Amino acid sequence: MPRYTVHVRGEWLAVPCRGEGLTVLWLGREALRRYMKNKPDNGGFASVDDVKFYVRRCKGLGLLDHDDLLEVALEDNEFVEVVIEGDVMSPDFIPSQPEGFYLYSKYREPDKYIALDGDSLTTEDLVNLGKGLYKIKLTPEAEKRVQDSREVIESIVREKTVVYGITTGFGKFANTVIPPDKLKELQFNLVRSHSSGVGKPLIPERCRMLMALRINVLAKGYSGISLETLKQVIEMFNASCLPYVPEKGTVGASGDLAPLSHLALGLIGEGKMWSPKSGWADAKYVLEAHGLKPVTLKPKEGLALINGTQMITSLGCEAVERASAIARQADIVAALTLEVLKGTTKAFDTDIHAVRPHRGQIEVAFRFRSLLDSDHHPSEIAESHRFCSRVQDAYTLRCCPQVHGVVNDTIAFVKDIILTEINSATDNPMVFAKRGETISGGNFHGEYPAKALDYLAIAVHELAAISERRIERLCNPSLSELPAFLVAEGGLNSGFMIAHCTAAALVSESKALCHPSSVDSLSTSAATEDHVSMGGWASRKALRVIEHVEQVLAIELLAACQGIEFLRPLKTTTPLEKVYDLVRSVVRPWIKDRFMAPDIEAAHRLLVDQKVWEVAVPYIEKYRTEQNQELFQESRPISPTAFSLGSLHKKTDDKHTHLESEDL
Repeated sequence: MPRYTVHVRGEWLAVPCRGEGLTVLWLGREALRRYMKNKPDNGGFASVDDVKFYVRRCKGLGLLDHDDLLEVALEDNEFVEVVIEGDVMSPDFIPSQPEGFYLYSKYREPDKYIALDGDSLTTEDLVNLGKGLYKIKLTPEAEKRVQDSREVIESIVREKTVVYGITTGFGKFANTVIPPDKLKELQFNLVRSHSSGVGKPLIPERCRMLMALRINVLAKGYSGISLETLKQVIEMFNASCLPYVPEKGTVGASGDLAPLSHLALGLIGEGKMWSPKSGWADAKYVLEAHGLKPVTLKPKEGLALINGTQMITSLGCEAVERASAIARQADIVAALTLEVLKGTTKAFDTDIHAVRPHRGQIEVAFRFRSLLDSDHHPSEIAESHRFCSRVQDAYTLRCCPQVHGVVNDTIAFVKDIILTEINSATDNPMVFAKRGETISGGNFHGEYPAKALDYLAIAVHELAAISERRIERLCNPSLSELPAFLVAEGGLNSGFMIAHCTAAALVSESKALCHPSSVDSLSTSAATEDHVSMGGWASRKALRVIEHVEQVLAIELLAACQGIEFLRPLKTTTPLEKVYDLVRSVVRPWIKDRFMAPDIEAAHRLLVDQKVWEVAVPYIEKYRTEQNQELFQESRPISPTAFSLGSLHKKTDDKHTHLESEDL
């Protein structure tokens, strides 16, 4: 017998459908009848027949025709909404599709698994779990550790030992002993009272990351959760049943209590929950629609679910992965701009960077050479100005290895901290099964990821700051030798004038966002938690800064490709022509002014999806292989130290590159 879950005036009703030939109109009236039956005044209506309403899906918000048959219009157990015309009590909008829903619009349940053991999760793994590419299972070793730690908790409960959070209250109430018959209620009350966040809910991708990371930490076996409960959480994750988790409310010490409590609230069947099947609905209905039962919390399990730095760190994983992607592609975009502005490649000479051997600086200079080396990839644009009188370029071109380089090194530093954090136990108290005891400590304090993510925002912002200056050079005819604002018939057309203003606005906003949040602390919990990290804000603003960087570089990418139009028929190097072709596959040249925002978003999507990197990286790696082969062929056996410090001398001009062995 088919059944539908119907939303009426903020309430959810399960409506079974007995019989054939029933219509959408019948479903709406039956839902209203059930709603009115539960109200003392019939909800303010004389009868169902007097109510005018329309019906729409919760998933996608599509309106349904009253005459459509249910078996044709709806799937079994689908979620719908009845909206009463002119009724202020009927919300105009149910947030059945979260912000950024396009990430999930083509969601298909995965058939591949990642085995979590609490020790070997990578940032890439977590981002892929967030995208819904994998389900989760536990390793046998993790299951054994979870069972062993739970036995310690069961022993504490049996022996009525006084242990924080298990047989006592929390925070300021740590000295209040709870009677044995109230221990389960204690855990439910903890989750409910701590679910006090505000703001927009996390999009499904981020909620999945948060949930997966909490599962990974629980799998370490130091939290005291039962294997039964942990497997229930994993089943919900695998079904993409994702609780409503507001993004604001954590101070980043004693863990991310508010967001993780909202996560736990959905797991116990309370609050709101989202799935691709249901959209937003009451958690109990979403779980029921997927054949799942809410978690029944046992002693310590509420605390085990909500204590840790997983909100900060899961968002930090996304931040560091997106930062890595845009940093790589920033080199490609800048190299394209250098070509358009007829810059020199001399600043990327190997010897210059060998005498200041920061890893990031050396790698960025190498990427520029791999993209601009005219011997490997002949550039007609570079050849056209080979004998010009210009000696050196502006810093925004010449100093890319130094500026972009430190961004790369910072990302590597931050990634190392985040990688350690996602495989760390951050509970309190910690359960040590081998010692048979629990120990209170401070691993929940978010200072490590908070400081690292503040540093990440400061570093990655510089990619946008220097990019905006390159956009200015592209748009300014006195600096570019190109038409003003990169458009013909200036005056009639404004070209990239305001696109540059957008870039400037984003850079300015990011400057304020780069003020570190982790330098702040406010005492909470009656001075029990008297120093906090503010890491939740550090992670959220790092992501916002990175998005700004992506958008600014998208504008530069469009401007550089537009600049090439004025240099035709000359061509740039082969890899950069491939980048140009990629951009032109989604954005056509500007002959005259047009609606520009969609073009900026199209270029932004190319960068977010790493398409620019994908078309350029084969040329970069081929160049790396060829250079390594040349080095081995032209050099005698020497010590690794001497080799790495530049035993080969590289002479470079705008067209020719030679490698010569030095006498050692």
